[in-house]
Amino acid sequence: MDKKENTSSLQTKQVNVYENFNYVGVKESVAYVLNDVSNTFNINSFQERYIWDVVKVDFTVSAVVNIFTSAWDTINDILLGSLVDNTRTRLGKFRPYLIGLQVPLTLLGALYWMIPLFFPGTSGTHVPKLIFYFAFTIIQETASTAMNLAKGGYMSTTTPNPNERVRLITLAELFSGYLGEDLPRYIFGALYDLIVNEKIGMKLSTAFLTFGAGCSVISSGLTLYYFFQSKERVPQSIERPSIKEGLRAIFTNYPVLLMCLSDFLGGFSVSTSESNYFIDVFGSYSLITIANIPSSLNGSISYGFIPFLRKHFSSKALWVGADIYGDILSLGFFLFGMINRNYTKMIPMVVAVGIREWFYKWSFGVNKVINSDLWNEAMDFCEWKNGYRMEATTSVAKSLVLKIQSSLMNSVRSIILKNIGYVQGIKIGTQSNKTKFWLFALCSAVPTISGALGVIPKFLWPLTKEKREKMYKDLAERRNELVSTAN
Repeated sequence: MDKKENTSSLQTKQVNVYENFNYVGVKESVAYVLNDVSNTFNINSFQERYIWDVVKVDFTVSAVVNIFTSAWDTINDILLGSLVDNTRTRLGKFRPYLIGLQVPLTLLGALYWMIPLFFPGTSGTHVPKLIFYFAFTIIQETASTAMNLAKGGYMSTTTPNPNERVRLITLAELFSGYLGEDLPRYIFGALYDLIVNEKIGMKLSTAFLTFGAGCSVISSGLTLYYFFQSKERVPQSIERPSIKEGLRAIFTNYPVLLMCLSDFLGGFSVSTSESNYFIDVFGSYSLITIANIPSSLNGSISYGFIPFLRKHFSSKALWVGADIYGDILSLGFFLFGMINRNYTKMIPMVVAVGIREWFYKWSFGVNKVINSDLWNEAMDFCEWKNGYRMEATTSVAKSLVLKIQSSLMNSVRSIILKNIGYVQGIKIGTQSNKTKFWLFALCSAVPTISGALGVIPKFLWPLTKEKREKMYKDLAERRNELVSTAN
């Protein structure tokens, strides 16, 4: 065997090690799962109720605030994205931000739930309260942006092995539900029902403060544990890319452009949450929890389908298929609600939610894993095409337009809620019949139809199985050379 053949054999061996070697041990895997728990260990799904029923910020004022905060987002996202991508320290590229910002964010999170204590019994247009709300939103948004940019990039550098990355995502999504990530939402939902239906004498403001601040502390502790247990293993280029190079990388990263376009087109979806519909029409959030009980195991079982589906279908097929499947179920739910005005009848709608979730949960695992892994593939594609990684700046590009759009759509939603006759702060279940219908439509057919165009870019996903394998083979060889040069 000549020298050329020896070199080729060595490179093949390196690639195989890259694809099959596991970098993350048991202890770090457990920390990874706990970090996933921390992401949803909160009562954020009740934020609208908090603003509507407790803080009582007027819908029109809220719409104006959203417009101003979106302008600030545009500025701070670009600056912070470039700052993170140009960071090179002994702790790594992302860890300094993750460790340094976690505690301040926890304190800010606690202040958010204290607004009613500072301004008790004030109207929706009380100027000092609105100034505090606006300032707090700006400060929290800035800190959260830096935190989320670093966290998103960090997760993609935990392991250079794409197979191990899928395994970690699957483990996290599968086991986090059993470790109580949704527990605060379920418990608080039941407590909320008891308070608004006057079964107990606790104030809503007290309940929000206790659960909101408490969940922030616990969530932050789990996240910090993960940061101290984990490592960044994907090497960064020695040279720091400029902002100009970062922006160019965005436009040459075709997968990211498609994901951005899909999110943008889907972002025109106009909606309000299903929890608002159940609370304002039937006076209970817990009905949703009850409706989900029959399908509670389906989501966990669905993770077992992932190896088979990934083997027989492309990522594009799974991405597109899951989108269309969810839309069909949502429209079916709406049509059932329209029959004999079922949307006003509690038992039929609880059954309808249960049936919809029974079928939807079979695709739950695929949705969770594929969506996360596609983003990681897009980050690797950037490194493959440009020679450097731009996790933070690319994330900014993806989120920047979407944040502006989201703020605009939130303003539109606030205006719509006012125009459908929604009255803030009144007794649960006493909204008008017109309002109740639109609350139902806004959590079923309206968001499905208004966001339907988001599926189109998914058909254009460029990474076929063959191209994906070539990309990771090339990346393995480059990273080996980079590590050898550094040593």
